[in-house]
Amino acid sequence: MDIHIIAGTCEIPVIEEFLLRLNNIASSHDITVQAIDAGKTAGEEHIIAAVEKAVRATARSCNISDDLGMEIMLYASGNRQIKRALAMGVRTGRNDVVIIAVGENIPDVAKSELASLVVAADVMKYRHEKRDTIVSFFGITGSEIATVSEAKIPKLVLERVALRGLWK
Repeated sequence: MDIHIIAGTCEIPVIEEFLLRLNNIASSHDITVQAIDAGKTAGEEHIIAAVEKAVRATARSCNISDDLGMEIMLYASGNRQIKRALAMGVRTGRNDVVIIAVGENIPDVAKSELASLVVAADVMKYRHEKRDTIVSFFGITGSEIATVSEAKIPKLVLERVALRGLWK
């Protein structure tokens, strides 16, 4: 399975049109494409772990959603509730975004089409500016942070991604 990740910023005037564009790219190249709010990501390891676990769950028929893109969102959010996972999605207006493409073979033309949707920027990795959003979104407690330190917040997010696969 091939995974391609693009991170950057974009302006989304009409969310439905943006999502349709992603869907058209995915359909025309027989791949899955998912866009995630980069403000809720804790780094590339977070995204790759979520994608790998979603692909594995789908292959084993242990998935919650019939849609691989939604399954990726479920794992990335560390949650089994679709409504909660959707809170990781992009929205109308300016977005820091991570676009994920998954498929047996992701053609260069698909990568180019997806890259053209964003202005490349290093928005995926964990930064202190994301701390409050991530701690709140993933339900990370003060006692957890006190036990492992602030620097380990991305690892606590990875723990949520890993545990998501155990919650049935």
